[in-house]
Amino acid sequence: MTNMMKLTEQQRVHWATDGYLHLKNVLTPEEVEAFSQEVDSMRQVPGWEPSPEGPRGHYTWMDHTPDLDTTGNMDRRELLPYHSSFIDLVDRPNVFDLIVDIMGPYLLLSMTQAIVRTPSETFGGYIHTDGGEALRRIRVTETSRPLAMKAMYLLTDMNETGIGNFTVFPGSHMRPFPEDASPATLNPKTPGAVQLCGSAGDCIIFPHSLWHGPSPNPNGEARKTLLYNYCQLFVRAYDFETVASVKDRCTPRQRRLMGDLGHPFRPGSYTYAPEDQVEVIMNGAG
Repeated sequence: MTNMMKLTEQQRVHWATDGYLHLKNVLTPEEVEAFSQEVDSMRQVPGWEPSPEGPRGHYTWMDHTPDLDTTGNMDRRELLPYHSSFIDLVDRPNVFDLIVDIMGPYLLLSMTQAIVRTPSETFGGYIHTDGGEALRRIRVTETSRPLAMKAMYLLTDMNETGIGNFTVFPGSHMRPFPEDASPATLNPKTPGAVQLCGSAGDCIIFPHSLWHGPSPNPNGEARKTLLYNYCQLFVRAYDFETVASVKDRCTPRQRRLMGDLGHPFRPGSYTYAPEDQVEVIMNGAG
């Protein structure tokens, strides 16, 4: 019998109507500091970063980091090889339990990302959905499992608006949006936008189809976040090569979430789940 956490009725209603949940204090202050230091240390080693020369939305392996300044911008992918704490966050109970309650047990970890956004007088923020243009028009009904969703961990305080806050359009995950404008015209000041405030250690979870993005941060501190993306088992993971490099450091549940089904790939593998899928996900924390 599993003892995984479940959403409260209030959380379930908020998720269905607004399209996100704000979870308070899921990381301790000590964990926030440790993750923040690990993010800073990533700049010292090569990794996956956006490249102006590469296709839009793609990440390129950088043999050297272009900016070692820990107060500068950073967008690093595939976090799990850097430190065991990033692996532990894959199925952290006070967040992952709720993700399983929302998505069901047939899911994968599809992406990990660390972002640092510094103050800028020119950055106007931007609004988007996850999954690119191909997934943008794919929505599910209010009683369906999400196709994909993210957990965004705040590593810096955002206790007032106008400092690079995570911005959402509540309810936009359930309807054609924007209704009277093209996506290119959306911005964090478009009517209906809500800048979320929160403290370091909080976590915001939301589905791929919720319109969201960073707001301008003209004179605040650099904003650090960690993002963990989950998708249904039949959807291909974004950062799939992570499995081979870290699987020996993972629990059975973590390996399963990274796509290790317990046997070599064969056609149908990720459409028809292993017979022990529910057991591994619901009771596989050890």
